[in-house]
Amino acid sequence: MEGTVRVSAALDLARRPRRLRRSAAMRDLVRETRLSPANLIYPLFVCEGEGVRREVPSMPGVCQLSVDEAVAEASAAAAEGIPGVLLFGLPAAKDLVGTAADDDAAPVQAAVRAIKRAMPDLLVTTDVCLCEYTSHGHCGILEGETIVNDATVERLASVAVSHARAGADIVAPSDMMDGRVGAIRDALDDPEHDGQYADVAIMSYAAKYCSAFYGPFRDAADSSPAFGDRRTHQMDPANATEALREVELDIEEGADLVMVKPAIHYLDVIARVKATFNVPLAAYHVSGEYAMLKAAARNGWIDEPRAMMETLTAIRRAGADIVITYYAREAARSLAC
Repeated sequence: MEGTVRVSAALDLARRPRRLRRSAAMRDLVRETRLSPANLIYPLFVCEGEGVRREVPSMPGVCQLSVDEAVAEASAAAAEGIPGVLLFGLPAAKDLVGTAADDDAAPVQAAVRAIKRAMPDLLVTTDVCLCEYTSHGHCGILEGETIVNDATVERLASVAVSHARAGADIVAPSDMMDGRVGAIRDALDDPEHDGQYADVAIMSYAAKYCSAFYGPFRDAADSSPAFGDRRTHQMDPANATEALREVELDIEEGADLVMVKPAIHYLDVIARVKATFNVPLAAYHVSGEYAMLKAAARNGWIDEPRAMMETLTAIRRAGADIVITYYAREAARSLAC
């Protein structure tokens, strides 16, 4: 009986996971998931004008920026170790077909050129969609109140080439039209460009859900639909296996990187995509997810720095190689401490 007690006590002493949590140095030594500024991409909203820095009310700390201010913000992010930015455009005028989207003088194209002149090594990704440029706020060309897939894809290919011509490193179609990745790849590789854009990568919003968490973004990008919604082309939040089919199709069409959007509410999808496909995976920590943390912090309900780091680490832990987040600069500063 006495021997049994001694064995049980020995076993109890052997099973002490707390030994590896007893100090900050020990916890860091055995940490399974690493978050670094190198994992982050910083989204920026670029508008017309000069010296413009206009805060988005529903996204504290996020501003609509003129090109000069976008360059300054990108430079500050780069100094903090963030390797790239993602640009969204706010044109001065909108119309039914989003004419400004592939205008070489539009804010995104101008910002790409200015950022690459100032920081040639900073990765510049551009959002390729029409919702910010159309007067109706939908992601494509309409017939009545229906988005026409193939006509939209043709416009998106032209937009992607315009961004490539400005100097974008990565184009990121976010529209969720069928076949757009292949059409963009064909347009970038078209012999008429003499191979100039063959090295431009495509980061596909491959599994983009019709989410309730995009509201603050639509304030920032002035892209709320004038009628209806986006359920006919964005994914049903109830579906996960469908996301694998979407990702597979985009990889087959030539996507170099794929994305799941939103992030926190789709960690299971991130994990399944990462386990299934051997391609770089991004996850977008979207505006609503960001705004909820900001609102809770302003009410004193959460410790914002800890909640921010826990959230971004969770996205990495699920399998994302790249985290697109409005918290990028705050996170980078926290990681530097």
